[in-house]
Amino acid sequence: MTDEAIYIQAVDRIRRTTLVLGGAGTAAAAVAGGLPAGGGFLLGAGASYLNFIWLKRLVEALGNSAASGKPPRARMAVFLGLRYLLLGAGAYVIVISSTLSLAAALAGLFVAAAAVVLEILFELVYGRH
Repeated sequence: MTDEAIYIQAVDRIRRTTLVLGGAGTAAAAVAGGLPAGGGFLLGAGASYLNFIWLKRLVEALGNSAASGKPPRARMAVFLGLRYLLLGAGAYVIVISSTLSLAAALAGLFVAAAAVVLEILFELVYGRH
């Protein structure tokens, strides 16, 4: 199997695991803390998933730039900085104007990181390269 195929499979597993952990975490938070906790976790998990997708696109764009020998466009650097600003601004507005649980939303932000850790463990156990 080529390195590119391994990468594509790993990213797809991380994406699916993020969605599963987000759904399971949302259900668990809703049972434990009611609608504010469930909604907060869902919001955080959604932001985590969105950040993962944006980061994946950025890495692929940088890889394509490196492969073609062209320097990356300035637009990518601006997007890299703006994505955190957008996520932070969205979180601020939601925390100020919502009854959603801040703790649950912060926990949800770690869903993609947990999916990456699970992928690392998967590769350590089942990796064949």
